[in-house]
Amino acid sequence: MLDIDEMSSKEIQELLHTVGYGHLGCIHEGKPYVIPMHYYLEDSDIYLFTTIGMKTHDLDANPEICLQVEDIRDPLHWRSAIVNGRASRLTEQEDIDRVMHLIKERNQTLSPAINRTWIDAQGRAEVIAIYRIQESEMSGRTTDGASSR
Repeated sequence: MLDIDEMSSKEIQELLHTVGYGHLGCIHEGKPYVIPMHYYLEDSDIYLFTTIGMKTHDLDANPEICLQVEDIRDPLHWRSAIVNGRASRLTEQEDIDRVMHLIKERNQTLSPAINRTWIDAQGRAEVIAIYRIQESEMSGRTTDGASSR
């Protein structure tokens, strides 16, 4: 049997800082909805970057979220963390600019998406939305492949 250990807060923060993507759980039309999502960590603040659409509608309607992040090397060596919290959309331009700088600095592949405007089938231009996650609870598990058998 594989031994699974609790992660400390420091280990969870290290995992969040290292990985940068996970699965965001939210509520869509009254049902759980999970999507892959990049996030950006600054100190203990988690930021989500997206464009206006279903996610933003859902987050604005019900800001309670769950972010799951994992690092799996193989079936015997993995780490996983869950962050429960509340998403709040950044509205102050100074905050948006600061976080956009952080996003561009850490993930250059998003630059074309940031610098380009799309028009959807209804003629609406997509615009950027950034959310800050106010963490209410974190937990994590890890294993190093050891067995207590």
